[in-house]
Amino acid sequence: MPPSACSEFNTDARVAAPSLARAPACGCALHARRRLGGALIGGGALAALGWALPSQAQEAECQRSTFAQMVSAEQVEQAAGQQYQQMLQQASGQRALAPASNAQLQRLRYIARRIIPFTTGCNPRSAQWRWDVNLIGDKQLNAFCMPGGKICFYYGILTQLQLDDDEVAIIMGHEIAHALLEHARSRMGKTMATQGVIELGSALLGLGGAGRSLAGMGGQLLTLRFSRDDESQADALGLVLAAKAGYRPEAGVTLWQKMLSANKGAPPQWLSTHPSGDSRIRDIQARLPRVDPMYAESAKPERRFAAPEA
Repeated sequence: MPPSACSEFNTDARVAAPSLARAPACGCALHARRRLGGALIGGGALAALGWALPSQAQEAECQRSTFAQMVSAEQVEQAAGQQYQQMLQQASGQRALAPASNAQLQRLRYIARRIIPFTTGCNPRSAQWRWDVNLIGDKQLNAFCMPGGKICFYYGILTQLQLDDDEVAIIMGHEIAHALLEHARSRMGKTMATQGVIELGSALLGLGGAGRSLAGMGGQLLTLRFSRDDESQADALGLVLAAKAGYRPEAGVTLWQKMLSANKGAPPQWLSTHPSGDSRIRDIQARLPRVDPMYAESAKPERRFAAPEA
């Protein structure tokens, strides 16, 4: 169980994201029982609350990398769970773990409850995950969903960008997509494969230490390229999840416009682990004809929440 949150919520803390979480983004929801912020909710309880699990065919956006097969999913999810608990302990120690009464945490959990039922059609493993949603009182623009369904938003991304519910859902859908697509697991597999090729090539060509260093730089760029592909794939699946949960997919455009304003001076796209904001906006706009019908057919949220005071 996560540590108990203090009644006084400190939004000025500094809490590092776990290594198995994504790095801070330019922006970066089953087991018969699910945990959302410490509350265990079984599939029957979800149905009673109106969250019936839909039967859905796997979306085209759900294709996972074969590199993930090189690493054990159980071990990655176990390690992620341990790191997540350590992060919650750190946040709790700084009074930076939002209590259940916090309006923004309630907002995140409400949106997550709408998205989670649509995850199992993309990755059957998510039916066994113990989903958890928390809010950390840190000013950084960050959010993530770790392997195994551990979702965390940092207060800064909500307050600095003044996100509406649709924009929050786009971010959450994107982060959940990373977990469903097992990007952390596939990155590990890619790293193992890349390092093996570099060492073999250096030995065969007799390049020695200098050659391995140059090859390593190339390997880092290759890893960055893989990561940009992961980001684009998570964008695509995230739009599907948000749209099916009843949130406007066009909010992805306003979200990244806000990101562009908040991230001036970002590195060029070819040296970044994230696609540039401009290219992301164009890609989202190109995907709208596919996801707009999903949104039109979806049940819409009964509740709406305000952004926190800036």
